[in-house]
Amino acid sequence: MANYYVDSSVLVKRHVPESGSVWVKALTAPAMGNVIITAHLSLIELYSALNRRVRENSIGIPDYKNIAADLSVIFSSQYGIIPLIPIVVNDAKGLLERHPLRAYDAVQLASALYARNHLQATGQVGLIFLSADTRLLTAAQAEGFTTDDPNLH
Repeated sequence: MANYYVDSSVLVKRHVPESGSVWVKALTAPAMGNVIITAHLSLIELYSALNRRVRENSIGIPDYKNIAADLSVIFSSQYGIIPLIPIVVNDAKGLLERHPLRAYDAVQLASALYARNHLQATGQVGLIFLSADTRLLTAAQAEGFTTDDPNLH
């Protein structure tokens, strides 16, 4: 059992078959007992990724509807959600000054920092940062996270 911060590039692999999907499904399965934390913003990014796949005809409308229904239930019941609060916004601004990140990636990393601080304050240790984005993983490592890329599994 471990604590994981996952961005949307990881979460999409739970719902759409692609490189790393088997590993992500195993890691996020409730029976594993892992704590999965993500930004509230991830929900928007997931819907964006799914709708892009519909436009590109890599998933059909019926599949989209099934995935979206599952996603709504899973997102609200199986993940710890970090809201977009002022401290996360302020930390994201600082991360953009320190690292070559896109705006939403800075929010993801700032959310992970917030989650890590909260876990440490409650006596818990270890938050592993997962992403399929190399630049984001590099920034997370610079911020002291242990990282992993699902594409390597």
